[in-house]
Amino acid sequence: MVDFLDVLVNDAIKTLQSGYYNLKINNIKCKVSLKKFIINCKHTPIITEIKPISPSYGNLRIITNVKDIAQDMEAGGAIGISVLTEPKHFGGSLMNLIKVKKCVNLPVLMKDIIIDPIQIEAAAKIGADAILLIYSIFERRYVNYSINELIHLAQSMGLEVLLETHNKEEFLAALKTNANLIGINNRDLKTLKVDLQITKEILSSINGCDKIVISESGIQTPEDIRFLWSCGAKAFLIGSTIMRAKNIKEKVKEFVMVL
Repeated sequence: MVDFLDVLVNDAIKTLQSGYYNLKINNIKCKVSLKKFIINCKHTPIITEIKPISPSYGNLRIITNVKDIAQDMEAGGAIGISVLTEPKHFGGSLMNLIKVKKCVNLPVLMKDIIIDPIQIEAAAKIGADAILLIYSIFERRYVNYSINELIHLAQSMGLEVLLETHNKEEFLAALKTNANLIGINNRDLKTLKVDLQITKEILSSINGCDKIVISESGIQTPEDIRFLWSCGAKAFLIGSTIMRAKNIKEKVKEFVMVL
């Protein structure tokens, strides 16, 4: 069986070498804190995701106006927007993130297969407030940098870091870093299999956590939110379900009003 994480990293290297992230633009400043938005949230903390393509589901949505989508997400009550910038497997776009940042007042997360400082520099330039780092990429030594080096670099540029994990060992190791937020991906990036029990298994196996934990992937219904909240997750990242909705604003509201 093909290890999809291998595919993602190998293609990320090619995208990097193509010059995709070598941007000649001035930094878009005015950073806001995703962590603070989660802490101060008075309803269900939902981070919505702009993702045209899913490796699991295929094409999710034809995006003709990313600003309309982002503004509908904000109007629906999202506390942050994740924007895929990986172009090959997720149909992502750096320009989409720039457009989103300019049209909403929410923190924006750049979601990509980050393996090099150039990508972090690009994130800072285009206005991202936070970036996603995937712990297993560093654990497998795909890159020449340590996780702590890239966390420090990102934070020195005013970016928060969401460090994504998928099992107990990764989660415990992530807690020892200076990452601002810890993610639990319910999707196994090796196989693309999704199981919400991953969040439960990890959080039930530890004695408390002083970091905000975001449960990612596989959330389809309000019941899923209630389940993950009961497990100890404090925020929720939802992509495919919202992107496939006929009315994005109302679908976001449906999740926001759960708790």
